[in-house]
Amino acid sequence: MDLVPTLLANATPGGTIEESAYRRLKAMLLERLRAVLPVDGVLLDLHGAMVTDDHQDAEGDIISFVRDLVGQSVPIVATLDLHANITALMAEQADVLIGYDTYPHVDMGDRGVEALNLIADTAAGVVRPTMAYRQLPLITMPPLQCTLRQPMHRLLERLHAIESEAGVLTATLSMGFPFGDIHDTGVSVLVTTDGDGPLAETKARALADEVWQERDEFGVDLTPVREVLRYVREEATGLVVLADGSDNPGGGGPSDGTVILRALLDEGTEGTVVGVLCDPETVAQAHEAGVGATIDAVISGKTDRLHGDPVRTQAYVRTLGDGEFVYRGPMGRGARGHLGRTAVLVIAGTEVVISARRDQLRDAEMLRTVGIEPLHRRLLAVKSAVHFRADIGTLAERIFDADTPGVHRPDLSSYTYRRVRRPIYPLDDM
Repeated sequence: MDLVPTLLANATPGGTIEESAYRRLKAMLLERLRAVLPVDGVLLDLHGAMVTDDHQDAEGDIISFVRDLVGQSVPIVATLDLHANITALMAEQADVLIGYDTYPHVDMGDRGVEALNLIADTAAGVVRPTMAYRQLPLITMPPLQCTLRQPMHRLLERLHAIESEAGVLTATLSMGFPFGDIHDTGVSVLVTTDGDGPLAETKARALADEVWQERDEFGVDLTPVREVLRYVREEATGLVVLADGSDNPGGGGPSDGTVILRALLDEGTEGTVVGVLCDPETVAQAHEAGVGATIDAVISGKTDRLHGDPVRTQAYVRTLGDGEFVYRGPMGRGARGHLGRTAVLVIAGTEVVISARRDQLRDAEMLRTVGIEPLHRRLLAVKSAVHFRADIGTLAERIFDADTPGVHRPDLSSYTYRRVRRPIYPLDDM
């Protein structure tokens, strides 16, 4: 079987997608697929939580158009993020939906191989995928969706146990993307068997029941920044990581929040790092001034006022770089990364890593490439909710989820939902 690529399009997560952009990309995909017909199968590598001006369920729309184009007999398998808001339409139009098992997402390649093998076996008549879909009345926030933590670690073990049973081809637990206010926001499960509908339904119901029983374990404990600073001064013996999930660029945050930075400067905490802040203006100023210069900087807080005001201060330019690095951790080991131009500024003992491009700090190499060894620091404040745990998290003595404001704040009480189905837990008493 030959692999024929069609379209690759991606972006750092943000807000609602303009309908004109979505229509153009969808038209390009369908045009390129039409040009290579007939095909034995279609693999769609989607996210699962895309919202456009006109579509709450953009992935369902894409799969439906592909189905209309290739017909009912051609297998369609879609891979999805663990944060996918999976809809009934997506499950109806695809033969198989396969979500990432892990968060941090260290199994993306494995899921792609699994999807290709299922397409090949289906096209050859070796298997006959039969999928059961169940949606739970449950919304959860990212920090406790992490599969390195409980209860997700237990649920992932249960998922793998189901996949090992005779007749089961694959299973998915999708925790949803709670920052998308659509009807189908939230948790869902899928189990695909080899032609055994009742088995798929039984296993999907059992997995959904286990997730529901754990629903009270998904509450997130947020720690005030100054309490973390007290811990660093009085108790810590190694690296402490403070996760600023509220400003996570991986979930749409601008990555220029200043609340933690301001607290660090107020207390003059030595051995601390904040990164990576996205501030192209300050990066350009630092590069123009050069290494060793002291600049009058206005740092971050420039996208909005939801994440803190700009910090006006004098800053010493310690390091300048081009932002090129190679991933060494589990999320993309060997792949090249690009932050745009970078600068490391030193202010009252705190190192501030600033980049021209918005990206999530998910690999220690992103710090080492600018001359910072995390193990030699006391506190690292990261613009990330969970992905940093795959690599940087392994270096930490302790990790705190920061109590900070922002568009990605892991606190359901911060949001007013207008479209999500009701009742749903924990928004409603169930």
